[in-house]
Amino acid sequence: MIGREREIAELKALCSREESQFCAVFGRRRVGKTYLVRETFQKQFTFYHTGLANATKEEQLAEFKESLRKYGLKKARIPRTWYDAFHQMEVLLEQSEDEKKIIFIDELPWMDSSNSNFISALEHFWNGWANMRNDIVLIICGSATSWMISNILNNHGGLYGRLTHQIHLQPFSLYECEQYMRAMDIALSRKEIIEAYMIMGGIPYYWSYMQRGMSLAQNIDNLFFRQGAPLKNEFSALYQSLFRRPEGYIAIVEALTRKKSGMTRDEILRATDLDDNSTFIRQMTELEQCGFIRSYHKLGQKKKDTLFQLMDNFTLFYYQYIKTNELNDEHYWTNSLTSARHNTWAGLAFERICFQHIEQIKQKLGILGISSQVYSFTYHPKPEEDPGWAIQIDMLIERTDGIINLCEIKYSSDDYLVTEQEERRMRKRISCLQQRAKTKKAIHTVLITTYGVVDNAYSHIFQKFISADDLFQPILI
Repeated sequence: MIGREREIAELKALCSREESQFCAVFGRRRVGKTYLVRETFQKQFTFYHTGLANATKEEQLAEFKESLRKYGLKKARIPRTWYDAFHQMEVLLEQSEDEKKIIFIDELPWMDSSNSNFISALEHFWNGWANMRNDIVLIICGSATSWMISNILNNHGGLYGRLTHQIHLQPFSLYECEQYMRAMDIALSRKEIIEAYMIMGGIPYYWSYMQRGMSLAQNIDNLFFRQGAPLKNEFSALYQSLFRRPEGYIAIVEALTRKKSGMTRDEILRATDLDDNSTFIRQMTELEQCGFIRSYHKLGQKKKDTLFQLMDNFTLFYYQYIKTNELNDEHYWTNSLTSARHNTWAGLAFERICFQHIEQIKQKLGILGISSQVYSFTYHPKPEEDPGWAIQIDMLIERTDGIINLCEIKYSSDDYLVTEQEERRMRKRISCLQQRAKTKKAIHTVLITTYGVVDNAYSHIFQKFISADDLFQPILI
């Protein structure tokens, strides 16, 4: 297994506890939740069941009976209710001689069909039976992250405070994707891995489709654009799996694709025509919890001016390329590589990767142990002021040791050349940041680029340099 060392250790530790354990594993579709649990326990479960997608209560219960029989309950019958189903599972568990009875229920949200009373029955099983024992390890899992958060993690009923452990499984880092490609014996340069990450993010399932003997461009066309491409319809499947009514969520992310630096809450409402109510608040919260968007403040500005920015690599790629392939060109990606649009997209996507690897950036700067906040900064001058003072700084790391790292992010196909004009721009940014953000902290400049920098008279405006190689480093705790 590539990576996941911390999560594996956490799951194995459940079996060493004296009390019964209730663990929720959640995360977006295709991130590897099921694989993690199955491989950690080598499929040695006392009971294992997977919910059915888009099935009725009766169909779910009939399939649950088949799982009961498979794992040893010979007299299993089709349960009348979920209470009956869990009572039969109790009988199975009581028959087991396993020292720790590991129960894995996968795709749990699918089992909560309309008017099924599933959650109530699960609450009764845990509170009325499993929690009374010391040999139960219940692991539940689901891709419908919004359902998992609302009904399990934030449950205010019988499951309130009952979870003993939760694992939010994150996408692979660049380092883990590189390890995965090596394990598959696929030779990709780090620049190619970065470009693939811009498209697929760190979703292992997507990377598993990569094929040896094909260039990166051929692989991308093969995955997303050819007739019958395996990931051609992944966008709709992704949002439908995460959110039961995905239309509002999709409207929000589509609006955010139109503005690189992000939008305020009011701007999103105007762009989407969504109602300003509790449903909208929940949708925004769940999109952020799932990692699709981030909320951030501009340094020196009030919380009410919070901006929301699209962060999901695949969503950005979908709107830039898959959705625009109106002629169904099977080589759409390859044919776009030299276009100006590709350069614009790559620059924006590389910025997202840097935010997704902020810990690696801090590690390179030697500030992992220093408390810090990450901001952005934008200043648009008033009409009577010099329009040349309009600036945008994508990444600021404000540290508690009296320093702000002003990070300039540049995606380049070669060592980056700092020109005289760029040097003047940086000086103006530093000056504007000091004046408009009213900060007395020292400002240290950082250049983050793909390869490195050409050493010349103007490059010394930057005090630190970070290359893509630094983003590939594992975090050393």
